[in-house]
Amino acid sequence: MAQPREMLRMTVQRRVILETLVASKLHPTADELYELVRRRLPRISLGTVYRNLEDLHQAGLIRKLEFAGCRKRFDKTVNEHYHIRCERCGRIEDIARTASEGLMKKLSPKTDFLITGHRLEFTGICPTCRKKRKR
Repeated sequence: MAQPREMLRMTVQRRVILETLVASKLHPTADELYELVRRRLPRISLGTVYRNLEDLHQAGLIRKLEFAGCRKRFDKTVNEHYHIRCERCGRIEDIARTASEGLMKKLSPKTDFLITGHRLEFTGICPTCRKKRKR
């Protein structure tokens, strides 16, 4: 997670972008958020959405998810948790943290590194894609 730098002024655009992300049940891309935000702010530009998402991330108000080979997605939940990504459609969901609880504690004694964090990605095939395959 990004470390908060300074207090971020909450402009109308930032507030609407944040509210839209919080209302989403998914982990949308900037383009997907842009389409949703335009319903409330028709004159907002895609560049404004991108810049404000980065500002919100840097301020620690949202998480930026960067998975190998995928477009960046954004998450309203900033506390440590894990994700599972569908290999076919790219859908991302939160998973229970208990799946790898204590991983850093177990690894710390086995390396000379000072472990400050980690990123763990689970992959699989979501229920929707599995249903499509059975047809």
